[in-house]
Amino acid sequence: MSQAYDPAQEGAQMAFDGRMSYTDYLALDDILSAQKLRTRAHDELLFIIQHQTSELWMKLALHEISAARELLLAGALRPAFKMLARVARIFEQLNNAWDVLRTMTPSDYTRFREELGQSSGFQSWQYRLIEYAVGNRNLAMLRPHAHRTDLTAALEAELARPSLYDAAIAQLASAGFDIPQDVRGRDLRQPWSPHAAVEAAWRSVYADPERHWELYELAEKLVDFEDYFRRWRFNHVTTVERVIGFKRGTGGTAGISYLRRMLEVELFPELWHLRTTL
Repeated sequence: MSQAYDPAQEGAQMAFDGRMSYTDYLALDDILSAQKLRTRAHDELLFIIQHQTSELWMKLALHEISAARELLLAGALRPAFKMLARVARIFEQLNNAWDVLRTMTPSDYTRFREELGQSSGFQSWQYRLIEYAVGNRNLAMLRPHAHRTDLTAALEAELARPSLYDAAIAQLASAGFDIPQDVRGRDLRQPWSPHAAVEAAWRSVYADPERHWELYELAEKLVDFEDYFRRWRFNHVTTVERVIGFKRGTGGTAGISYLRRMLEVELFPELWHLRTTL
């Protein structure tokens, strides 16, 4: 009979009294005790972990988006590409998570839904911060966070910064494209409105990608991210319809009709519209 493998024989550290361990470094005691169940329903743990892990991925997405934006504003496009590619992969992970949640049936959800009270995913301040950071700036969505001055301050600070899309358009201007002053000097707090001059600039990039390769790659990185972002929204709609049908959301939204309306939002509209006219 062969002897059981002992990693210590190859130098693996096996004693951690007073030393940094895996559990210590990742603060796993805090993370794994953060699931506060309110019922005895079996699927409540799934529901909580789904949303908690989504918030962790969103935290990383914000980290990458913020860094990519700063690089773009500094004219460092190439290092930003890796970060933008990572954000797209993060949203791929978020998309995959819906497949797990969809294993919860309507009967499973009704066993604990009332315990959610008025809480709802549309109140996620990190999700709102992502939308504001990339350019979808709906001021009405400040209101769900008004009860927390710290969250309101974080969102207001984001509204005062150029969005990721603003930073991309600034690179068009730096490359010599005619970006009008009403675009470059716009009120950053307001939602982005599609502009013919911006679409014309991006169309020129796509018409001659070899000449404008970095801008061409930047455009495709943005489209790649929005592609995954749209899929994430679509998967949200189908998951909610599968689990609760057309009931109103716990936060008072119209449920499916509200989510379907969100599918119409375009983050980088000119990059999508030019495909028809190129």
